[in-house]
Amino acid sequence: MTTMAEETDVRRHELAGFLRSRRERITPEQVGLPRGRRRRTPGLRREEVAQLSAVGVTWYTWLEQARDIQVSPQVLDALARALLLDAGERAHLFALAGAADPAPGTPCPTVTPGLRQLLDQLEPVPACIQNSRYDILAHNRTYGRLLCDLDAVPPADRNSLWLTFTNDDWRAAVADLPEVNRAMAAKFRAAMAEHLAEPAWKALLARLEAASPEFREIWARHEVLTQGGRTKVIRNALVGPLHLEHTNLWLGPAAGPRLVTYVPLDDASRAGLEKLQELALTG
Repeated sequence: MTTMAEETDVRRHELAGFLRSRRERITPEQVGLPRGRRRRTPGLRREEVAQLSAVGVTWYTWLEQARDIQVSPQVLDALARALLLDAGERAHLFALAGAADPAPGTPCPTVTPGLRQLLDQLEPVPACIQNSRYDILAHNRTYGRLLCDLDAVPPADRNSLWLTFTNDDWRAAVADLPEVNRAMAAKFRAAMAEHLAEPAWKALLARLEAASPEFREIWARHEVLTQGGRTKVIRNALVGPLHLEHTNLWLGPAAGPRLVTYVPLDDASRAGLEKLQELALTG
């Protein structure tokens, strides 16, 4: 039987590993720091994270060493911003630290105001920003009505992999559902190879395996695929069938966030998207 002290120790080590993995994935250029010539550490140095978070270098080092120290919600908030955590990663940071998030609705730093404006300007082309875990970090109105009423989905469930295996409306909209689900699971497995120890990835995998026998069966095949665009047929409940070209535009390293767009392939599909945009605007 696990004691409370043992559970706390596990949390500290998970937190340390999570912080280290997030630090190592960020380049100095992403946070406005010079790279310099003698950089041997992948990503940011500990002192750079401490500088960006306005905390002491020794204190942050202890945190990555899983020392038994207290961390305030304000410091966790600063670390989340410095490490460019998305909404899911931020939630896991606070969960691992056993603290309440003082600003749970904080916008993801990956999604800049310029990117949000770009999403709006792409209308009526459905577009969203996803990370490699398939979390939907931001979307425009047309995308919000493309596969289901995304605004009605709880923020914690706005993940296209989760929705394609568990949401009835989303599943009904995908014309070639078995093929799509198999491909998405394979892409998720390929991406997860670099994130095996990270809580957010493990939590999503556990949720999917618990909720979907279909996912469990596909996952057991150990198939892998890399990301790529493809033609899709969406059976939209409001405007009918849409023939679209799905494309990914990477916003950073290939394992990071990407802009996902669905460009119409014919006049009927463009007209359908324009109608869908009107319906989204009027509620």
